[in-house]
Amino acid sequence: MADINKLTWAQVGRVTEPGRYMFKFGLLTIAADDLYIWERYPNAAFTLVGTNLNGQTEAEEFRLGTFELRTNSNYSEGEE
Repeated sequence: MADINKLTWAQVGRVTEPGRYMFKFGLLTIAADDLYIWERYPNAAFTLVGTNLNGQTEAEEFRLGTFELRTNSNYSEGEE
């Protein structure tokens, strides 16, 4: 995995539907509950959790884990 360990809504393109999305670091599954958090707290940063434990696919797969609220943030796309 790249140096990315937390993601904001802006970094995933402010997606509006749950699903699996391809990013430069691999496939990311975004659940309805994740979107619910982002809609209420757009600056929340989620931790990436790897899900491809058996190596059964070529791309790395991730889901969103715990999140932190970033109250002093502008949640722009360049934010890390």
